[in-house]
Amino acid sequence: MRRDDRDDPFDDFFDEIERMMNDMRGGMDESGFGTDTHVTVYEEDDEVRVVADLPGVEKEDIDLKCDGDVLTISAATDAREYDERIELPARVDEHSASATYNNGVLEVSFDRLEDSADISVE
Repeated sequence: MRRDDRDDPFDDFFDEIERMMNDMRGGMDESGFGTDTHVTVYEEDDEVRVVADLPGVEKEDIDLKCDGDVLTISAATDAREYDERIELPARVDEHSASATYNNGVLEVSFDRLEDSADISVE
């Protein structure tokens, strides 16, 4: 019987093991960014939320930018720099953004914009 990887219930488990192994190797991946930056994007009907782990960063050192399609998270500590570009799953109203930072966890929420309007030709 051939195994279908799409139905593997252990994918998240193995991803977490790989992340921990990378941390033991110094926390750097091939791009030079640390693998301890864990980012999760949640898409809901009217909102997009981004949750990022930024251990050791002070709130004052976080810089966020969004153009409606991409969220850029920049931050620096004495040990390293974070520079993450997260492509959002839907277009958002960047002016609606709200962000909180607590115990090394950044959460940014945006109002999701409606799909493009239909234009009738007369």
